[in-house]
Parts: sequence; structure tokens; C-alpha cells
Amino acid sequence: MSLRAKCGASITTPIYHDLNMNKKFYITTPIYYVNDQPHIGHAYTTVAADVLARFHRQKGDDVFFLTGTDEHGAKVAESAKLAGQKPKEFVDEVVELYRIAWKNLNITHDEFIRTTDPAHIEAVGKFMQKLMDNGRLYEDTYEGLYCVGCEKFMTEKELVDGYCPDHRKKPKKIKEKNYFFKLAKYLDQVKDLIQTDQINIQPAEMKKEVLGLFKQGLGDFSVSRQKVKWGIPLPFDPAHNIYVWVEALQNYISAIGYGDNRDEFERWWPADCHLMAKDILKFHAIYWPALLLAVGEKPPKGLFIHGFFSINGQKMSKSLGNVINPNDLVEQYGSDATRYLLLSQFPFGQDGDIKESLFAEKYNSDLANGLGNLASRTAKLLEKNEIEIKSAKQPISDKVIDDINDQIERYKFDEALKSIMRLVAEANKYLDQEAPWKLTEADSERRSEVLNNVASWITTMARLFYPFMPIASHSLVEQFTGPKVKKEEGLFPRK
Repeated sequence: MSLRAKCGASITTPIYHDLNMNKKFYITTPIYYVNDQPHIGHAYTTVAADVLARFHRQKGDDVFFLTGTDEHGAKVAESAKLAGQKPKEFVDEVVELYRIAWKNLNITHDEFIRTTDPAHIEAVGKFMQKLMDNGRLYEDTYEGLYCVGCEKFMTEKELVDGYCPDHRKKPKKIKEKNYFFKLAKYLDQVKDLIQTDQINIQPAEMKKEVLGLFKQGLGDFSVSRQKVKWGIPLPFDPAHNIYVWVEALQNYISAIGYGDNRDEFERWWPADCHLMAKDILKFHAIYWPALLLAVGEKPPKGLFIHGFFSINGQKMSKSLGNVINPNDLVEQYGSDATRYLLLSQFPFGQDGDIKESLFAEKYNSDLANGLGNLASRTAKLLEKNEIEIKSAKQPISDKVIDDINDQIERYKFDEALKSIMRLVAEANKYLDQEAPWKLTEADSERRSEVLNNVASWITTMARLFYPFMPIASHSLVEQFTGPKVKKEEGLFPRK
């Protein structure tokens, strides 16, 4: 069913032909570890989640979009000490940096959760108590390696020349009493859920990687730390603090009322998509479903795992000085263009290289010379010739629109953006070929028809662009819905 006849000025008016209205869509980002300020990697994941949240809202779905910060653990306590602050003072300052960054990037999260929130602490206590009551935990001694940088226990085979491959530091040897979770009891069940796509892991190569982890001899894992003082105490043994990873995973349910509001919890759970980078794959794809099953809850429906990216061919590193602050990009290009540039460089889900030098080039070619120029000259011609917007032929086919929607639904953001930019190029080509500025007064009806066609083209493309560039999208729809159109300041001034 085509909804184009109903399309007014509202940006959230969907352009769909197979609507299934009022479905629930619960999407999460990882909660970001606050030992340091936000960088482009955090922005990449969060912008992608925001695109999906906006897309599903536009589609008519009931959306809950969760992001937030992970604030406990040895690494945070260490960073606070280096800064000469108490842990809570330190995390309060860093969290504000995340809030500012997400505001600048126009992120529309429904909830920003902090693991220091009282509601989260209370929900985690209830979850851990239930694990204990169900006989899924036991106390034992852990003796082995622990990487403070990763906040995780490691085995010798995970090291490269004796060093953590991510932090290039030797893990510490520790021996302490911990509580352990009986993972082995749930491994077969979790594996079957993944194989049958009841836990749908995308892309396909990430599903394959997860299934490969089951062949590595996964064992029971610690859920507590006795010697880490900055954390949430176990409700049944306050001498232990909950292992930061186990506690952090529970943000996905504490944010929607676990242990407090069952109706709200069941409204949203299970999550439709946990979005994350592949370095936290094992925790989310294996440990998290097993923990949920152990307390009688459903596992998440899906996980989408994107790759790592380098900056100008090098791994992002403070020591190299190539860490990009997303606020700097927004200051230079604006929030819409920053979102576009982040998601258009390479396929979402794969490893890729962010080339800073291409940002200005791509901004100018795609946004300033492409979309911005199309809107500017069309508006100028409409205003100059005093042409009012009226019903026009839709130049974009239903199939093209549906294909673009499908690309977004399948996380193929770069393909969707390329498809929309092809429409921009076609519209510019059509305008050049028809050359309405050359038409005489005798051809005024033809001039009006051509410019109305382009205006219709622009408003349809604007709605397709909406999840990626909401500000420009709203501006274009308002400008070209009419009835009178005025030329306005360019959306994307050349850099």
C-alpha cells in the first residue's frame, strides 16, 4: 500500500509499502567505559544505533533506544587515582562528556543509563541473588591472569608473546576467592539458539566466529572480585564486588524495569538488537544469554557486530595522537554531515579505515555540490518564477524506495546512502537536461511541471535521508512542501 498520497510536511511520515505498524523495537549500544573521554569509535556505534532507532520510529514501530556508561571496575578506579579524584567524582565528569557528545551528534536515546544509578544497582542485586538462589553460583579460588585494561580474565593462549593483544601489557597474575557461574550447564542450549538463529547474530562471519568459540573449551567464569573495591557488592556476600562485566551486561534489563516493573520489562524484553564492536563478542553472545537463561529470562533476539577501524591506516591510539574527538567533527562539518561521513566510508559490520583527508572531499562532492546544490538552485528557480508547489509526478519508483528501506533494515548503511546519492545525481541530471531556466513564458506550464517534479524528488529523498541526516531532512521537507518556496541559506556550505 503506498502512503505517498498521505505524505505531508511531517518528517516521520514513513515511505513504506509493507507496513507492520506498532511493532516493538528495542535497540542498545554497549555502555561505554568511562576511563577516558568519548572518541570516534564510540560515536560510530552510537550514530548507527540512532539511525536504526529513527528508521524504526519513522516506520511506525514502538522504539526504545538505550545507551549509557559503564562506571565500575579496577580500570576506572585507577584512572580516578591518576586524576587525583575519588571514583564517583571522576566518572561524573567523564559521563558529562558523553552526554555532550551525544547531544552534538543529535542522538535520540530514550534512556541514558549509568551503572552508578541506584535503580541499576538495585536490579543487579536482585539478578545476582536469583542466580544464587537458583544454585547457579559457587565459590572457588581463581588463580591466573587478569588484564586490567580489558577488565577480563585471560588464558595464556589469548596472549601474543605474553602480552594482551589489545593493550600490549602483560596481564597481572592474581589469586583470589571468587564466585563462579556454572556456564557449562548452558553451553549446549546457547549454541543451539545461535545455530537456529533464535539468537540472530549478524553479519554471518560473526555468527561463524561465535560458534568457533564453543570449540575452545569454555569454562565457568567469575562473577565477582574480592580485591576490586569500586563496584557493586554481592547481596549475599558483601565482601565481594560483582565483576564489572557481569554487572554491566545487566544494564540492558535494569533500564527497562527488571526486578521492579514487570509490565515495563515484558513490554521491551527481549532486546531486538544489541549493537557493538567485535571485541566484546564473547561476553554478549555466550555469557549474557547463559546468565539470562539461568534466571529464567529469554535471551536477546539479535546481535549485530561491527568491525574495528583504523585512522589513516593506523590503529587508533592516544600515543599516536590520532584519536578523533567527535565534537571536533561536528564543529567542522555539523552533526548531519558528521553522521553521513561516519557511515558512508565503508560497509557497516566490516573492518575499515577512516581517512580524515577524504572527509572534506566527500562532504563537498556529496553534500555541498550534490544535495545542497540541487536544493539551492531548485528553490531559487521556484521563487524567481513564483511557482507554487502542487501535486507532481513521483520520479522515484516504489521499488527503489523499498530497496533503500531494506538496505537500512539489514544494516547496509553505506549501500543505502549510495542509493540515495544516486537519486540526488539523477535529480541534478534531470534538472540540467530539462533546463527550466531556458524556457520562455510560453513554456511556463512545462517549467512549473519540471520544478514540481524536482521538488517532489527532493522531499522523497529527504525522508529517505531522515535517519541519517534528520536536521537537513526536516529543513528540506518544510522548504519544498510549499505552497510557496523560498531560497534559503545553503544546507552544506562548501569547505
